[in-house]
Amino acid sequence: MLLTQVELQSLIEVKQRAPHELLGMHPLPDGTGVLVRALVPDAAKIEVQPAREKGKPAFPLTRLHKDGLFEGVTTKATRVYAYDLVITDEQGRVRRTRDPYSFLPTLGDSDLFLFGKGDERRIYDKLGAQLRTIDGVAGVSFAVWAPNAQRVSLVGDLNGWDGRCHQMRPLGVSGVWEIFIPGVGEGAHYKFEVRDAHGKVGMKTDPYGFYFETAPKNAAIVWGSRKFKWTDEAWLKQRRQRDPLRAPLSIYEVHLGSWRQKTAGESPGYRALAEPLIQYVKQMGFTHVEFMPVAEHAYYPSWGYQVMGFYAPTSRYGTPEDFQYLVNALHEAGIGVIIDWVPAHFPRDDWALAQFDGTALYEHEDPRKGAHQDWGTLIFNYGRHEVVNFLLANALFWCDRFHVDGLRVDAVASMLYLDYSRKPGEWIPNQFGGRENLEAIDFIRKFNHLTHTEFPGVMTIAEESTAWPQVTRPPYLGGLGFSFKWNMGWMHDTLSYFGHDPVHRKYHQNELTFAMLYHHHENFILPLSHDEVVHGKRSLLGRMPGDDWRRFANLRLLLGYQWMFPGKKLLFMGGEFGQSAEWNANAELDWKLLEAGPYHRGVQQFVEDLNKLYLGEPALWKSDYDADGFHWIDASDHLNSVLSFLRQDSEHFHELVVIANLTPVPRLQYRVGLPRPGKWRELLNSDAAVYGGGNMGNQGSVTAAAKPCHNQPCSADFILPPLSILAFRPERVADEAAAGAAPAQEKGPAMPEDTSAIANVVGTRTSFSPHPNPLPRGEGTTQPVPRKSEAARFADQRPTVPPLPKGEGRGEGKATAENAQVP
Repeated sequence: MLLTQVELQSLIEVKQRAPHELLGMHPLPDGTGVLVRALVPDAAKIEVQPAREKGKPAFPLTRLHKDGLFEGVTTKATRVYAYDLVITDEQGRVRRTRDPYSFLPTLGDSDLFLFGKGDERRIYDKLGAQLRTIDGVAGVSFAVWAPNAQRVSLVGDLNGWDGRCHQMRPLGVSGVWEIFIPGVGEGAHYKFEVRDAHGKVGMKTDPYGFYFETAPKNAAIVWGSRKFKWTDEAWLKQRRQRDPLRAPLSIYEVHLGSWRQKTAGESPGYRALAEPLIQYVKQMGFTHVEFMPVAEHAYYPSWGYQVMGFYAPTSRYGTPEDFQYLVNALHEAGIGVIIDWVPAHFPRDDWALAQFDGTALYEHEDPRKGAHQDWGTLIFNYGRHEVVNFLLANALFWCDRFHVDGLRVDAVASMLYLDYSRKPGEWIPNQFGGRENLEAIDFIRKFNHLTHTEFPGVMTIAEESTAWPQVTRPPYLGGLGFSFKWNMGWMHDTLSYFGHDPVHRKYHQNELTFAMLYHHHENFILPLSHDEVVHGKRSLLGRMPGDDWRRFANLRLLLGYQWMFPGKKLLFMGGEFGQSAEWNANAELDWKLLEAGPYHRGVQQFVEDLNKLYLGEPALWKSDYDADGFHWIDASDHLNSVLSFLRQDSEHFHELVVIANLTPVPRLQYRVGLPRPGKWRELLNSDAAVYGGGNMGNQGSVTAAAKPCHNQPCSADFILPPLSILAFRPERVADEAAAGAAPAQEKGPAMPEDTSAIANVVGTRTSFSPHPNPLPRGEGTTQPVPRKSEAARFADQRPTVPPLPKGEGRGEGKATAENAQVP
């Protein structure tokens, strides 16, 4: 079994495709002994010592080449046995280790078969760096998919980043390269040195790495992701039993690096964020947080949307265990966690996925299918089984290892359409001549099916901005299978409407009502997301027309309309207190605005009370997607710019009437039809003094008489404050009891008391703010109280506004590509 000169040179020059066939221990062909070869560039001498079996021989190896290739033979053993290499380096230092080339492959044929067909759902337990104990020896198995590489080596601080030391072996025709290295532990930095299909040598980071160096460095770090002790069993149990379509869902969207910072330029860690974030989210009443992408990304200004480490929480804020701690703490506090997931594209960095083995491995070769022109990124090849496996397993990974409650899938439209943002001639039709990306559609359906079946209760959410049909319908009905879809049309139209000066709004009322024409086609979330407060769009407050009192009144009206309208809710951080400037990812939110007067604090209080009302009133969430969960009372009063509608649950036990006055003109005796007679309590009034409003209201309630109006059997006269939204519900037995009155005898079946409902949204509150000095709040009420203090002073500065001029006709508006959601 002599080593030929060609074989020797292939080892020294690191061109050998099958190093395990030449290195390690092998029986001699004639059966008279065993031979050991080792390639250790820094070794001065090497001895073979039996690892544990008594009677086995120890013998020295002889140097074959100056670059550290050694060989030795013994005739005292005829079969392979466990052995150590005792290595003495040039400085006389001695180390002892099991030979990496003495171990069998750590992946079996079934693993490779399932991976090749795209169905190894836990491939993250097989590829990458896995802490293992094999044959009683602790170490790490490394495996990577690079089918067109000429050679792959594991390099890192464990071998001085020398590609000669740990050359990996290919496993059949799978394209997977593997090696087990004993003695390596958690914290070791590593990469793969790849001689690609063209003979070019470069270093690639691990596509399946669990942890990475902080940018701009990019080495992967060996890490075990199963160490953390979870204590969220109760949360996961109730999640499995929860129907998210019939449950409240109020999402606070967060960018971890800029929500709060310790000092200028320094972002806090996952653990440091946990307590203040939980305290704030609970106080504000949100049910979930949604983190903008937490997967590792090298380019911070991408906000995480150009992912290079799909299996690793970014190290900017701590270790994987630190992120698990944050999720666990949120769950223990009763707060769900959604993360942004980006399977649509990846960056072109030459040390990451792009041209991984010298060929278009994860992407398409043809840029007409494989490159995003807008973002400068590459598109995954959804027709390749191993790539689909990489992405599908990644979705399951975040649910499995990090217990996330939802995956919001970014840029779904760019996946569905082959001609997305392309001109004629810049895209390739599918096999039937169409523009649909059939492979991506299959991938999305399989992703949704696997996520929902393997992790019941986990939500999948599509950011999809086109009229693609049945995004939130099951695949077996021809749908894509998402739980929810962002209603980009509602967002676009609503913000467009609120950008109009109130004097012109009567011509644009259809922008607010159009969303109900397609509402029941999908399970919608109403988003006011980070995308709407960047790139010159201004903040939500900055979009509002008029002077300060009008801008803040408009903002409260906008947020109230979002919370009262059917569909689940999402609000980007800063919007809840009226951040003035656009969001800046490099700076924390401007919490000091809460010290600047009642307006910002008023918006914050309003959002808190919106969430309390939302959580306490099943009419606002139980039947979001039922045909009888929402009814317009009057959507046609465009001359006065007033809208009114009814929200109710499917059993009609809970009802809310919502009225919005969208101009600065008060309406003092405005009649609105109601479904039942009796007293209707004013639960919400965005003009209350505690919110920075003028404190105009309805003395806490109105009484409906049997006077038909708006196709309703009853009606009442309302006082509508300027630029306001109000919510009323029929008075319940619990309300009267709380007021000290004897319960009234109701006609017909009594409406059951809702123990989760809030009887009032007034009371003394203490604000929590992530700012170091929390601001106290005084008493607030949605009912009229004498004007006083700072809020009154600001309210009194409101100018008198003449009534809007009368006019005829209804603005018909225009459906845009973004709001034309009806298939």
